[in-house]
Order: sequence, then C-alpha cells, then structure tokens
Amino acid sequence: MQTLLLNADDVDENARMDRVIDAVRGAFTAYERGNAKMPAKSYIDLPEYNGDFRSMPAYLDVRTEDTAEATGWDAAGIKWVNVHTDNPADHDLPTVMGTMIYSDPETAFPLAVLDGTTLTMKRTGAAAAVATDHLAVPGATSLGIVGAGVQSYTQLEAIAEVRDVEEVVISDLDAERVAAFVDAFEDRFDVRAGSISEAGHCDILSTVTPVEEPIVGPDDVGEHTHVNAMGADAAGKHELADELLLDATVVIDDHEQCTHSGEINVPYAAGTLTDADIYGEIGEIVVGSRPGRAGIDAGGAAPGTGAEGVTGVTVFDSTGLAIQDVAAARVVYEQADEADNGYPFDLLGLAG
Repeated sequence: MQTLLLNADDVDENARMDRVIDAVRGAFTAYERGNAKMPAKSYIDLPEYNGDFRSMPAYLDVRTEDTAEATGWDAAGIKWVNVHTDNPADHDLPTVMGTMIYSDPETAFPLAVLDGTTLTMKRTGAAAAVATDHLAVPGATSLGIVGAGVQSYTQLEAIAEVRDVEEVVISDLDAERVAAFVDAFEDRFDVRAGSISEAGHCDILSTVTPVEEPIVGPDDVGEHTHVNAMGADAAGKHELADELLLDATVVIDDHEQCTHSGEINVPYAAGTLTDADIYGEIGEIVVGSRPGRAGIDAGGAAPGTGAEGVTGVTVFDSTGLAIQDVAAARVVYEQADEADNGYPFDLLGLAG
C-alpha cells in the first residue's frame, strides 16, 4: 500500500462541492447521533513567534440513511494547522497553513497526506451550505458576503449548491479584492460591490472576516436573513453585534468551541448571552430532533407545508470542526484515488 500525496491543486480538483456538502452533513449527523469521536481542539501558543499550532483529530461513522451514497462509511484523520500573523510580512508565507493526514480507521494506515488549507476552505463553505439549507428561507435567491478573502469564494460556490442564488453583494474595504471577486463570478451571477447593510439585507449573509469589533448590527440585516457567521475562530473575535445575536435564533456547531472561540465567545464570556439564548446545535436540526426554518423539512432541501420551525433572523455560528475536515478529506482521497491524481509514495517503507 502507498500513501497518496495531494497538493492544493489536487484538493481543489477533487473536492467536488456536492459530495463535500453531503459528507459534512453526514459528519454533523454522526456527531449528533454519538457516532463520532472528536477530542477538543488543542492549542500550542507560541507568543515568541506571534503564532500558534492547533491539532484537530476525529473519527466518524456515518450511517447509510444519513448519506446520499449507496452505503454508510467511516473515516479518521487529523489536521495540523497554524496561525502565524507575521508570516506574510516577515517570511513571505501564508498566515495559515494546514496539513491533513487521512487514515484507514481499521488499520491506521495513512491513506493520504493532503493540503489542509484548501481543504479547510472547501469544508467551511460546505458547513455554511448545510446550515443555509436548513435555516434560510426556501425561496432564497440573494447572497451577501462580508469579507472578500479566500473564504468568500467557497461560500458562494457551496451555498449556490443548496439555493438558487441569482444576486450576490460583496462588501470589503479592499477594492482590489472586491474587483477580483466580481471578476471571478460575474459570468455566473448578478454580482456587485455593496455596503455591509446591502449585503446583510440579502436572503442569506455570510461573514468571513477576522474582526474583533462587531461590524454587522441589527439594522444591517433583513427581517428573515439567515447569517452564516464564519469568521470567528479564536477568543476575542466578534463580527456580529450583541443586539443582533440576542434578537436572532442562534444555532452553533459545537458548544465548547463556540463559547470559547466562535462568534458568541465574547458576549458569552461577558454573560450578555447565555445558554438560554442558544437555540441548539446544527446536528440537532440536521437529524430532525429540532426544527429548522419553517417550511423546510428535516432533509433540508424542499419547502414543506408551513410546518413548525423558526422564523425571523437566524445565525449559524461556525467554528469549524475536525469531523468536517475528516469528512471532506475522505471525499478528496476517494475521488483522487479513482482518478489517479496526486503522487503515491511509500511513506512507511512497506512496498515490496
């Protein structure tokens, strides 16, 4: 057996978004059903280098009824990722770099070593798509995005898989990044630059910024906007005003991570927002134990008949879970293996 080495281009080519969305939905389901093992994300702080390392291991077992694939599946892996803020200026390196090791759960053989940075972008977009599918109004056609960095691209690519997006409003202080985003998508969507409020008054809003002072207030969103709060991934980060969070139906991906480093971490630490203000976890909605948006069935796709569910503004607080990385890595590995992509090598020296 050989280990498959997959670089960023390989991951991008083989991370078919429809399959990644299904895999991430399956990961949320397995976690909610108790069929996943995910130790808490561990941090190694390196203040001497103005950075840190984070390790994210997980195992998940997805049942046949919880996937669009012919049979269920299981998978295991670990992502090793950093945040070194001085890298671009001092070393001409990215701030964030990730490496994923994808393993066979039965034997522990390392099936693949792959770029974790591109993988993270894909699975983050997929997580927003799953939440959007369950929480956005059924007929949503407009998407606003605050932040025109790399994450904005996969937000649009993924959300367009679950809603018929026609209009896109992108908001960012960097005019060059906005222009690049518009140029990338103007042949597929009615896409334009706009203010935060214009983006927020779309049917769906994704925020993908690293800010620590809220930039989206309650007046910046529509009456039924669904917000994917994707930017906060560390203590102190905070994109949405407390008043917006308190007025909205808040759905989280994981209680421990969200209260420590998600969008709700600042008001939660201050006691402004409590557990009573959290509607539930996305896994509960995916498996149908808690209703999503009124008019959306438990499967998340088709409008129902006005059944019980939430209305008004909804917020999905996504910190990014290791189960999502493992689920996405499986999609990439299997697709690449089938297509003979990547570079196979004898990592363990077991080749005859």
